[in-house]
Amino acid sequence: MKCINRELYPFLTVLFFAVVVLVLLWPVLDMVVLSASLAVVLMPLHRRLSHSTHPALSSVIITCSLFILLAVAAYVTVIILKANAGLTNQIFATIGSWLGNPATHPGAFGITISKDTLAVWLVKGNALFVNYWTTLADNFLLIAVKGLVFFIAFFLFLLKGTAIRDLIFRHLPQPVRNYCDQLTPVTVDTLYVIYIVQFAIAALTFFIAIPVFYLLGYGNILFYSFLAAFCEVIPILGSSVAFIIIGAYAFALGDLRGVLIMFFLGYLAVSALPEIYVRPVLVGRRVRIHPVIMFVGLIGGLLTLGLAGFVLGPLIIVLLMRSYRIWSGDCKGAEETPDPGAVQEAGL
Repeated sequence: MKCINRELYPFLTVLFFAVVVLVLLWPVLDMVVLSASLAVVLMPLHRRLSHSTHPALSSVIITCSLFILLAVAAYVTVIILKANAGLTNQIFATIGSWLGNPATHPGAFGITISKDTLAVWLVKGNALFVNYWTTLADNFLLIAVKGLVFFIAFFLFLLKGTAIRDLIFRHLPQPVRNYCDQLTPVTVDTLYVIYIVQFAIAALTFFIAIPVFYLLGYGNILFYSFLAAFCEVIPILGSSVAFIIIGAYAFALGDLRGVLIMFFLGYLAVSALPEIYVRPVLVGRRVRIHPVIMFVGLIGGLLTLGLAGFVLGPLIIVLLMRSYRIWSGDCKGAEETPDPGAVQEAGL
C-alpha cells in the first residue's frame, strides 16, 4: 500500500490535471495534436540537422520550411480556385436554382433528405469553394490563433520533445515506464504511416479521378480531379465531398448518366474504396492490425474528435491493441515461469 501511495498516486494526480488541461485547451487541441505528430515524423530530420548546426536553429529551419510549404500550397489552391471561379459559381448556382424551384422535390428521386437540409449543405459548400475569401475573413482571428499555436507547438516539440519525453518517462512508475518504452516504436511507426498514406491516397485520387471526369464529359477534367484530391488532403472533408457536389450538379442539370458516373465510379470506386479498403489495409499492415479494426479507428476518430481524430483515432486503436498484446504476453510468460518455491520443493 505504501508503494502504491508513493508511486501511483502522484502519477494519477498528474494524469488528472493533464486531462483537465486538455479539456480547457480543447478548442486548439487539434493543432497541438497535429503539431506533435508532425514533430515526431520529422524528428529524424531534426536530429540529422542538429549534427551540423545548433538544435534551436535546426528547429527554426524545419518550422520555417513547413510554413513556406503550407503557404505555397494554400497560394496555389487559391490561384486554382480563382482561375475556375466562373465554373464553381455556375455549379453552385445551378444546384441552388434547382433547390429554389418549387416544382422540384428530392423525394421524387428517392432522396429522403429535405430541401432545407440540402440548402444548409449548399451554403456550407458555397462558403468553402465559392465565397472562401469571406469565410477566411470572418474566421481570421480563429485561423490566426490556431496557426500560431500550431507553429509554436511544432517548434517546441522539435526542440524539446525528446527532453520532455525523457523527463516524463523518468518520473513514471516502473511498470508504466516499461509499457511506454514498448509502445514508443509502434507510436512512431503509426504516425509515419498515417501521413504517408494520407498524401499517397490524395495523389492516387487525383490520377484515378481523371478518367472518371473524362467519362463525365463536362470538360475541366484537371480542375475536377484537383478538387477531389484537395478535398482528400483535408481529413474532415474527403474526396467524397467533391463527387457529391459534382453529382448534385449533374442531378440539377437532369443528367442521369452523370449522376450514375459520379455515384458508382466517383463516390464508390475513387472515394469510398480507398477509405474503406486501401487506407485501413496500408495502415493496418504496417502496425499488424486487422483492416476492419483500423477502419473503425479512422472513421471513429474523425467523427468524434474532428481534425485531431485523423491522428488520434488510428493511434488509440494501435496503442490499445499493442497494449493488449504486451499484457497477454506478460501473463503468458508469468504462467510459463515456474514458481521458485515449487521448484525447490520438487528438488527436495
